[in-house]
Amino acid sequence: MSTQQTLQTAAPHAAQPESMTGAEMVVRAFIDQGVEVLFGYPGGAVLPIYDALFNEPRLRHILVRHEQGATHAAEGYARSTGKPGVVLVTSGPGATNAITGIVDALMDSIPLVVITGQVATHLIGTDAFQECDTIGITRSITKHNYLVKDIADLPRILHEAFHIATSGRPGPVVIDIPKDVQFTRGDYFGPRDVVHAHNYNPRTKGDPARIAEAAALIAGARRPILYSGGGVINAGPRASALLTELAHLTGSPVTSTLMGLGAFAASDPQWLGMLGMHGSFEANNAMHDCDVMVCIGARFDDRVTGRLDAFAPGSKKIHIDIDASSISKNVRADIGIIGDAASVLEDLLGALKARGPLPGKAGLSDWWGQIAAWRARNSFGYSPDDKVIKPQYAIQRLYDLTREHDVYITTEVGQHQMWAAQFFHFDEPNRWMTSGGLGTMGYGLPAALGVQLAHPDALVIDIAGDASVQMTMQEMSTAIQHDLPIKIFILNNEWMGMVRQWQQLLHGERYSHSYSSSLPDFVKMAEAFGCLGLRAETPAELDDKIREMIAYPGPVLFDCRVTKEENCFPMIPSGKAHNEMILAEDNRDLGTVIDEAGKRLV
Repeated sequence: MSTQQTLQTAAPHAAQPESMTGAEMVVRAFIDQGVEVLFGYPGGAVLPIYDALFNEPRLRHILVRHEQGATHAAEGYARSTGKPGVVLVTSGPGATNAITGIVDALMDSIPLVVITGQVATHLIGTDAFQECDTIGITRSITKHNYLVKDIADLPRILHEAFHIATSGRPGPVVIDIPKDVQFTRGDYFGPRDVVHAHNYNPRTKGDPARIAEAAALIAGARRPILYSGGGVINAGPRASALLTELAHLTGSPVTSTLMGLGAFAASDPQWLGMLGMHGSFEANNAMHDCDVMVCIGARFDDRVTGRLDAFAPGSKKIHIDIDASSISKNVRADIGIIGDAASVLEDLLGALKARGPLPGKAGLSDWWGQIAAWRARNSFGYSPDDKVIKPQYAIQRLYDLTREHDVYITTEVGQHQMWAAQFFHFDEPNRWMTSGGLGTMGYGLPAALGVQLAHPDALVIDIAGDASVQMTMQEMSTAIQHDLPIKIFILNNEWMGMVRQWQQLLHGERYSHSYSSSLPDFVKMAEAFGCLGLRAETPAELDDKIREMIAYPGPVLFDCRVTKEENCFPMIPSGKAHNEMILAEDNRDLGTVIDEAGKRLV
């Protein structure tokens, strides 16, 4: 559908079009969509857009040092605000460098609008300089993508992209714009003056009959559990409030995925902690033994379910999700409800209240007694040491010393990520930014940039690993240039920690290429970038160094030297069920923890 066709079905009082170039349309559409910040890196195929940005004071452009950094920074911005992240990169290597962040956003349902430059239309397919098939490459890793060949289509596509990225299950949208289209003049129309070519209208209201069935099932449950995911956070603060109300009304325990942390307050006594491969003993056992499971905005990924044929074998499963394709995709739902989490939770609460008084937590005393017994195992326990810093202790001290601050946490990927999820506690949504589905090393540092831009007065900390943080370390230069006082708290064990743990547990202690034998001096590296470098090597000095990090007004690289061979427990080994967890107390002889037949833990 061209813009001329769009005008035939536009509102009767549509504004008169304005004549401008394609590059100017991009900038104007950003403003009309409420964009305040974008992340990018210039190159030949997007220079017209960068030229249009030159005299536009309403947009703040953040020059990153690598296009992957741009996409992760946009993810951090989006995840911490609920607004779409916006990225601008050039053709060829600019687009391909952005791929990792685009896939990451798709896996974790993060709204991004990514503008990529392209060679002129008459050069497409000729192997021109810095040409690649961006549309072909991104077709399977975006919610939708476009190649704009006609200036008349550009205004509609720009506005449509924001609608698709932010509605339904959020995700990334790529718009590939050839350079000649950026130079061409055409008629620009605002968001309310175009009609979308795609009839994309995701269902947000749940089926009342299914909701009534779910209410009946929940009301009769004796071992219920609420299992929440990132979809609750994507649905906004109201969804989190409704989840809390549902938990208190029914007396149900609550657990969540890695991406769902903060949707339910960690300080609430009904919180069981995160579930899954490195989740709490009580959360995983409650999932295994429940009779009714209410899954809200999660997708039953393999890190949560463990062995599928042994996943919650005696339970009835209610699955609430705005993405119809997620329901019964991995685990069969007895009742599937398609809709926005906030809308469905509100209707579900209404249906439950209409049934009359519920037994509540007091009526589930046997269930809570069993949960208390599981909790008594203290599955996150570890052996303290007054001579060396345990990584768990480092996270605990970081949490305790930042509790009075307005804190946002990002992470890299690895052991430190799991320890952060276990020992740093969140009572609010949108405070925890991590790479869940794709597990992208290098995510946390640039994501912290995006969070800091969105919340300039907040304390933004990237909990990092020494291996992972090096993948995007160059973005410290971005922090310096743009006065972003992010804090990078590195748990330095001189290993690729999670790789080493798996090699120890599952590969006969053959540590193939997992040791970082030539790590940089992070304090000197900090000084080279122009920020503060700190190092702590003993528990006695840790608190004061953390306080110094918090007080410093600029970016900080904190090298926290932790024990080198600490393993992250609990752990569900690959192919095992939720009730087959390894705890720290099982760590007496890891060579015999898993038997050769792979049957049960010994």
